[in-house]
Amino acid sequence: MRKETFSRTWFVILACFAACTLWGSAFPCIKTGYRMFDIGPDDFASQILFAGIRFFAAGLMVIAYASVFERKIIFPSGPAWKKVIVLSFLQTSLQYALFYTGLANTGAVNGSIISGSGGFFTMIVGALFMSSDRMTLRKTLGCILGFGGILIMNITPDFTLEVNPAGDGLLILSSVSSAFSSLMMKIYAKGENPVMLSGYQFAAGGLVLVLTGVCLGGRLDSAGPKGIILLLYMAFISSAAYTIWSVLLKYNDISKIAVFKFIIPVMGVILSAVFLPDADIDASCMAALALVVAGIFTVNGKRQLST
Repeated sequence: MRKETFSRTWFVILACFAACTLWGSAFPCIKTGYRMFDIGPDDFASQILFAGIRFFAAGLMVIAYASVFERKIIFPSGPAWKKVIVLSFLQTSLQYALFYTGLANTGAVNGSIISGSGGFFTMIVGALFMSSDRMTLRKTLGCILGFGGILIMNITPDFTLEVNPAGDGLLILSSVSSAFSSLMMKIYAKGENPVMLSGYQFAAGGLVLVLTGVCLGGRLDSAGPKGIILLLYMAFISSAAYTIWSVLLKYNDISKIAVFKFIIPVMGVILSAVFLPDADIDASCMAALALVVAGIFTVNGKRQLST
């Protein structure tokens, strides 16, 4: 496939939709996994262990795929290891320690919508550090609409703001970590194979999470073949989605890619409603989704369609 294809609008739309749909499916999967492996909302160690196994397996999947594709075992050069370590901390160790802990303390629907704010954080970070992604009035208005969606979702019936720091708060911090990860991947991918970086950062970050979970006393109860299948699918989600995302970041502006993250909360809500019988979808969730989508189209809608 020619490099020019990776920046064509039709390819970007299809690839982003595929990646974000996979990410959206992670929310009901994680909730299901917590039940299958008997992981409680306060069991931080087991949550981290569960995440670590998923991402370590995802890293092995990406490395194996890339090695077969390249017809040789891919391995980071000396200088590339520093980049792998930075990415593994921001994208895997820190982000998903916050994400898994936060999701254990909030609903899958709320989690998917809040995580959709990652696109706005990514645009803000890109505007601050990338000269090609400066903030404009359109982007500012889009960010306001997106954050408005998060606020509406957390307003109680008596019109007071209710934010769960152990749940919603940690998910927001997770999105911030993801935004900086996207920035660093954009910078590092200029001189490195983004697929190689993806594979090794997942493996390194996942190993850190596994060791942390084990040292803190985490454990996973046996869930049988269904549990193994679930973990393998979740590893595939990460390996496929993030690899697609990292390749797109290499050939496109951050804001052009970040704008499509609205698909994550949309698919997260839909898939949670389908697979989780206790998923709570109400008017505030739908209003939040509407504002998130409106914010994204405000930021880049016309430009994306005309590219």
